[in-house]
Amino acid sequence: MSKIEDIVDALEHKISKILDKQAILKQTNEKLESQLKAQQQKLLEQQEEISAWVEKHDTLKIANSMLGSDENKRETKLKINALIRDIDHCIGQLSE
Repeated sequence: MSKIEDIVDALEHKISKILDKQAILKQTNEKLESQLKAQQQKLLEQQEEISAWVEKHDTLKIANSMLGSDENKRETKLKINALIRDIDHCIGQLSE
């Protein structure tokens, strides 16, 4: 009988160790998931900030072209032409 009791005790001890490890792994997993969500949110905010800066940069290029800078005149003309086409399209839709 003593052998069976030893085996049961050993199994209980191993199960206890496994349950402890599982609890630790669960906590670690929750912590990592929290960190992942925080990093994803930070990345999203950075992407939005980059988009805003790109838009500001493009606006400044156009403004510089309008002020007489020769560097971006072609881009400015193309942008103005695109805006005029959009306006014409909107006017066309309104008149229908």
